[in-house]
Order: sequence, then C-alpha cells, then structure tokens
Amino acid sequence: MKIGIIGTGNIGTGLVRTFTKAGHTVRVANSRGPETIQDLAAETGATAVTAAEAGQDVDVLITSIPLGKMPDLKPVIDQIPGHVVIVDTSNYYPFRDGQIEAIENGQPESAWVEEHIGRPVIRAWNALGVATLQNKGVPEGTPGRIAIPVSGDSPEAKRLISGLIDQTGFDVVDAGPIAESWRMQPGSPAYCTELTSEQLKKALELADPEKDELRRELALPIAATWNDMHHDDMVGLLRAIAQLPRLLDL
Repeated sequence: MKIGIIGTGNIGTGLVRTFTKAGHTVRVANSRGPETIQDLAAETGATAVTAAEAGQDVDVLITSIPLGKMPDLKPVIDQIPGHVVIVDTSNYYPFRDGQIEAIENGQPESAWVEEHIGRPVIRAWNALGVATLQNKGVPEGTPGRIAIPVSGDSPEAKRLISGLIDQTGFDVVDAGPIAESWRMQPGSPAYCTELTSEQLKKALELADPEKDELRRELALPIAATWNDMHHDDMVGLLRAIAQLPRLLDL
C-alpha cells in the first residue's frame, strides 16, 4: 500500500518505521522540509517529501501533528484526491494547542478536525503511547494483545485502516462514528491504558465527558511531579485514574 505521513514526532516516526518494515511504500513529510528528515528516510527506506507531496499518489494519508495545527493543513488536504483515506492521530492538549472553545464546549476533537480541513477522517493510533506502538505490537492471536480504538463514519475506510493497525501488531475495536470519538480522547478510560479488545470495549462504554475532564485534571499535575517517568509508570497512573471517578461515585 502507498502511505503518506505528515509529522515526524513520536507517533509519526513510529508509524514510518512500522509501515516500511511491513513492506509498504511510505512518503514522509514534516513542517521543516524534507532535508531535515533524510536520516529517517535513509534508515527506513521511506521517501522524504514536502507536506504538499505527501498526499499525492497514496492510498492513505496519516496526519500526526499537534491538533491545533491541523487547520494549517487545509490547503494541502484540498489538493488530495477524494479516494484517499485521511487518518488523524492527534489529541487536544490545551497547554500546547491553546484553548479551543468548540472542543472545550464538547465538540469531539475529530469533528473539529473534519470541520477545519473539510474532509472526513478516521481517528486511529491516538490512544496509545509511542513506547506501546514501537515495543508492544505482537502477532495476531497472541494472548493479551493490546487493542486500539478506531473511529470514523466510513465502514470501508475503517476496514482499510483496521488492516494496517493489525500489521502494526494490535487488535482493533470499532469505537463508532466521529460523533462518538470523544470516548477515545485524552482522559477517557480508553486512552493510553494498554487494554485487550474486551477490556477496551468496556472502557469505551465507561467514558463520560465530565468524568474524563476530571481524569485529565488529575493526570497532568501528577505526571509533572515525576522525574524520569517510565512509560509503564504512566500507563499505571492512567489506569488508576481511570478507576477514580467510579470509586468516588462521581
């Protein structure tokens, strides 16, 4: 498959490595220009291109940039053929993206993205950490295999992306349409908690906007006080916080 990736942060870079290893043709871009990612291209066999070129002659375009920067991609998205599936991996973090009133008022993050780029998206790979992506993928059928939620309004597009997720070493749980994608946003029980398929289905059901906001408010200050936090420590913290609203009967 031909895959374009815009963004070379942790998740974007991890997906470049994963997909090239699986034999896909990958075009990768970032905001600083192809000359800044030649080492990644040489390491993986991906082709370093401009953002405008990343979505040309591909089947799937994955955006892996800060959510607040997504509207800047609209001119690029406008030039991409309609059959190309757009996948967004971003999450809303107010301390990084600034306050986005519509999201603060309850609009799902992915719905906001769709509104500002003018195209439907599939949301995937947002609810896991880079260490999970790079180190914890295992073959299909392995006991305890971690699952990833996928949200979107096109069943065909979700099936396509689900196949790619399986190749990255994870099971897939359908998290419903974009209108329900808030169930996999930061603060939800499904976010970065490394759950199996059955566990993840239950976690999606437990999502609640008010409780998820409380979880976010609890997690960030705690994490900020930890020095040299290990990835597994963060997963443990998020799992514990996922239980707190129920334990407090909130």
